[in-house]
Amino acid sequence: MILVTGGAGYVGSHLVLALLEQGKDVIVFDSLELGHIEIIETMKKYGNLKFVQGNLKNLDDIRGIFLVNKDIEAVVHFAAYSQVEESVKNPQKYYYNNVYGTLNLLNAMMEFGVNKIVFSSTAATYGEPSYTPIDENHPQNPINPYGNSKLMVEKIMDDYDRAYGLKSVRLRYFNVAGADKEARIGEWHNPETHLIPNILKATPDKKFKMFGTDYNTKDGTCVRDYINVEDLALAHIKALDYLNNGGETNYINLGTNEGNSVKEVFEACEEVKGVSIPLEACPRRAGDPAVLVADNKKAKEVLGWRPEKDLTDCIETAYRWEKVLSDK
Repeated sequence: MILVTGGAGYVGSHLVLALLEQGKDVIVFDSLELGHIEIIETMKKYGNLKFVQGNLKNLDDIRGIFLVNKDIEAVVHFAAYSQVEESVKNPQKYYYNNVYGTLNLLNAMMEFGVNKIVFSSTAATYGEPSYTPIDENHPQNPINPYGNSKLMVEKIMDDYDRAYGLKSVRLRYFNVAGADKEARIGEWHNPETHLIPNILKATPDKKFKMFGTDYNTKDGTCVRDYINVEDLALAHIKALDYLNNGGETNYINLGTNEGNSVKEVFEACEEVKGVSIPLEACPRRAGDPAVLVADNKKAKEVLGWRPEKDLTDCIETAYRWEKVLSDK
């Protein structure tokens, strides 16, 4: 039995679906503040899935999961707030939820003898890049409370391993994109902040805003590393296998080792939709680095994982999901 916190959200739900399709038993623990019960109901069709609504900030909520389910063997932890701009405006919300909530989870795991966890971390722990592609040895100097909260959890997990033997794999994502290839689940945020769905959602009344066209890049727009969400889910399964096979605590980048500019993504979205998408060029946003690309060599070596899907796959599946979402 695998416990997935935040399993009704975007990345968590794709992992849950992948686990169910491999015949694994899964418990999803989610507050539904950002996740969707409709996603849970969809996933229940594909395997043995239990759902418990609760909040990690309430220790009794998470202890109750372990009290009732004695066969939990590992945890995958997604439950977190993740909006950079919001974290700057309201850091208390981020530290209380992302750090304190995780401490409750780790303490409950220890109490009930569960000692393996895969943690959804982020490339935001690196801060402004001093070189690219970014490998795991790059200094971690977050520039916002969101990145700080994730880095704090990484450090806590190191300490818990040394003191209590709790083993963790921290997966540092770059830019996640795409949806389930069968359009059963996908990205469903309100408000939506990610690039590809916002391009696809653009209308003449609400043009897509391209922030910054004068960066020192191949076409003047920011370059990012877009990793497909189904590839990402597979990496989490491989991280679970790594821990189950006796792997030590580790931290691993997840990305494609390649970058696409905002303009390239925009043009690919137009090609997939087959229409011209309304566009408004805007000044740069503060704090947007010109280039963020992952070095994924360690993921290949340690997990035996490599990305299989490209940018077009991400956009095509995201577009199919957007059509499904428009009917909800």
